[in-house]
Amino acid sequence: MRRSAPRAAAAAVAEPEPEPEQTAAPAPAPGPAPTAAAQPLRTEFEFELPRGYVDDSGTVHRHGVMRLATARDELVPLRDMRVQENPAYLSVVLLGRVITRLGTLPLVHDGVVENMFASDLAFLQDFYRQVNAEGHTRAAVTCPHCEEPFEVELGGSRLGES
Repeated sequence: MRRSAPRAAAAAVAEPEPEPEQTAAPAPAPGPAPTAAAQPLRTEFEFELPRGYVDDSGTVHRHGVMRLATARDELVPLRDMRVQENPAYLSVVLLGRVITRLGTLPLVHDGVVENMFASDLAFLQDFYRQVNAEGHTRAAVTCPHCEEPFEVELGGSRLGES
């Protein structure tokens, strides 16, 4: 059965019920802070190299983007002959997989990473650890004097510092 238009119109014109008197009640306590699950997952992170990669034409590239690593990113380099011969090469191959952009370079690969300055490589290794360890290297601690909890940054105050 359908409602007739006059009946619906009459309901729309009816006077609203008076609001109950408001008493001075305490404001409700704020709810818990939003969890990480409520926020979208961030998969790319911008960085700036301390020195910068110098390409063949002499252009310096400092600004880049690194994506989160996958299990495959960490497993595939283990089959690389260079890594099998020299395990220290693992970070070069791994960074070549997860750096998606560096300056105006059309492609970033392990050949680019192996030609970076040592300070930039160290920065990227630290940045990789921070990004893939939930974005930080903080630890919860308690003050031995006042017993107040707080957090400390274990990896330095800025990205790349140790």
